[in-house]
Amino acid sequence: MSKHFRILENHPDVFSALAEKLGLPKSITFHDIYTLDPPSLPAGTPPAVALITIIPMTPAWRANRQAEDAAGLGADYHAAAQSSVPDKYNDILWFKQTIPDACGSIALLHSALNGACAGDIIPGSTLERLRDAALPLAMEARAQMLYDSDEFEAAHQSVASMGDTAAPEIGDPRALGRHFVAFVKANGRLWELEGNRLGPVDRGALGDDEDVLSPRALELGLGRVIKLEQTSGGGDVNFSCVAVVKG
Repeated sequence: MSKHFRILENHPDVFSALAEKLGLPKSITFHDIYTLDPPSLPAGTPPAVALITIIPMTPAWRANRQAEDAAGLGADYHAAAQSSVPDKYNDILWFKQTIPDACGSIALLHSALNGACAGDIIPGSTLERLRDAALPLAMEARAQMLYDSDEFEAAHQSVASMGDTAAPEIGDPRALGRHFVAFVKANGRLWELEGNRLGPVDRGALGDDEDVLSPRALELGLGRVIKLEQTSGGGDVNFSCVAVVKG
């Protein structure tokens, strides 16, 4: 049988536990975002460096993704050694997803290994080992390395039963039709990182004073997907969003 994970709940406690297990310090914290108008973070919280989101696969979003994929968006990233990919992808580490329902843990990987969190990875941790193993590999070999990682699987499974709701069983239809997507600020740009795309998607430039919850970042990222649904006349604008904050 092929490997199959149990889907994670998009919950700050889940990702805090997973991040600690994988090798991020406790100074990296996770916060529920209940509204984007305006975004809700506790007063005094540092800027958000990434968003881990669950987005429903609506007809409007599916059509947009298909159009972008047909246009080759993200396809020029080949996940070879970092020196051989286009310059705009310098320091962007992306994983193709080959493990069903591992999308939550992969969203955390994308948030931890790119942007502001990448410099805080604990030496000797699982994250460091995954990063060092992944960097020289081409896309398919990198995906296989993650598939074969017992450490990654053990970390995921250790938090799979956490959260406020019972985790759906493998194959449960409640787990279908919703995608974990990480939006990460790295190299002064907003990156949409999801293992089911052709590669990392560059959504545009962000200023030094713009975090992933800034009006422009939301316009380019999660807000763009919500607007697609609203413009299409669809009614499914439900989403779940956890902000990743570097203290």
